[in-house]
Amino acid sequence: MKFLLVIIGCVLPLGGFELPEASKQCIVGVSAGWDSSHVTLTCYERKGNSWTPVHGPWPGRLGKSGSVWGLGLHPNPAGSKLKVEGDGRAPAGVFRIGGAWGYDGAIRKHPKLFYRKITSRDLWVEDSKSPSYNRHLVLDHEPATAWEKKQQMRQGDHAHSLKLFVGHNAPPRVKPGGGSAIFFHIWRGGGSKPTAGCTTLSEDRLRTMIAWIDPDKQPLYVLLPKDEYGRHRSLWRLP
Repeated sequence: MKFLLVIIGCVLPLGGFELPEASKQCIVGVSAGWDSSHVTLTCYERKGNSWTPVHGPWPGRLGKSGSVWGLGLHPNPAGSKLKVEGDGRAPAGVFRIGGAWGYDGAIRKHPKLFYRKITSRDLWVEDSKSPSYNRHLVLDHEPATAWEKKQQMRQGDHAHSLKLFVGHNAPPRVKPGGGSAIFFHIWRGGGSKPTAGCTTLSEDRLRTMIAWIDPDKQPLYVLLPKDEYGRHRSLWRLP
């Protein structure tokens, strides 16, 4: 079995957090509240100390149960509830954006953005007991066991035919059971359906987003309920 990992940042100390200076792109998602499955997405670019919107606002969908603090670059409030596997909530906070996966052989993207065509041998491990939890694996054989088939990324599902990784609970620090396989991907039913924890949007806007992402600009995803966004905007230097 071959291992193919896209390494994302780790959690920082609690005090004095703000968006990294090196990050020049940021996708901001704001929901009405913790229990809302609807989100408004805006893509920003930073020049100097100023953030300018370049795409959006776009409607999107979140987990069927809303959102909850995730494991990313941000500090989490003491005693706060955190995302766990299967809770139906999207992870909130500040996250690195990783590579893209899809059914197409090639997509419109920045030359430096990792992209892989998903095959039957591509797995994303959602088994919290596995040492490969929340990691992308490539089998050196066709999936044979029930476990391997359950982790397959290619399921003949158009909603997952193109996806962009969100670095929640990501390597090198992965918490077992802390939530896995968080992506931007294509929404279902024209946006009429919530997700299991990912952020979804229309296919054309997802493709626009992926084409815009520049790894050299260290892109981030900030997802927060409206009140939390207002509370942290100045402190964390959010767009």
